[in-house]
Parts: sequence; structure tokens; C-alpha cells
Amino acid sequence: MAMTKMSVALIVVGLIVSLVSVVSAIPGTATFYDHYVPSACYGNKNNGVMIAAASDVFWYNKAACGKMYHVRCTGSTNGVPHPCRGNGVTVKIVDYCPGCGGTIDLSKEAFAMIADPIAGRINVDYTP
Repeated sequence: MAMTKMSVALIVVGLIVSLVSVVSAIPGTATFYDHYVPSACYGNKNNGVMIAAASDVFWYNKAACGKMYHVRCTGSTNGVPHPCRGNGVTVKIVDYCPGCGGTIDLSKEAFAMIADPIAGRINVDYTP
């Protein structure tokens, strides 16, 4: 009997964790850029290539600087068939993109990890 209660408890905990991860994914769009320095957060410091620029959606006057986001492609925004590669990528916010046309502007390398760059703009889920 105790084992049954423990099994039920584990199933409930697993369901809660699953729901939290689904709820915490935020839908948006992503574009890409290829000129990384200087950046709004770090000036002339090179932060590598797994980076991104935040749009007004979550920039909050530099509060996004240095935060890490996991980004996953969910589909096309412009009719390019099957742009997603099935991977997710974790990027560090290093810049600001006030008019980038997406929620998050990924480095070209980060974008290419999750989608075909020919797509140009994709739907994504991102989580802090």
C-alpha cells in the first residue's frame, strides 16, 4: 500500500514539473544578425557567438543583459517549409534590438543551430 501511494506521489510530481516547463515557455519570433561588437550590454567585449539581442518585449532598460535564454524553433513565419532543425540553443543576451522584427535576435550561428537561415524569421518558444 505504501508503494502505491509513493508511485502516485511521484506521478503527480512528474505532472507538475511537466506543466511548469510547458507554462514557462514563452512564444515569440526570432531573427538573426551577424555583427556582434560593440554591443549595448558589453561595449567592445567579445562574448562569443551563442548570443542574442533582446527586443523591447524583454529588454527592460538593460535588465536583460547577461541573462541566458533557451530558444527552440516551433515553425515558419513566412512559408518556408520545415525550417526547424529540432534543436534548441541557449544564448546570452548581450545587445538590444529595438527594430529587429522579432522577439529575440539571435546570432547567425545560434539561429543556424535551430533553423535554416534561409527562413530569416521563425516562430520560437523561449525560456529564461
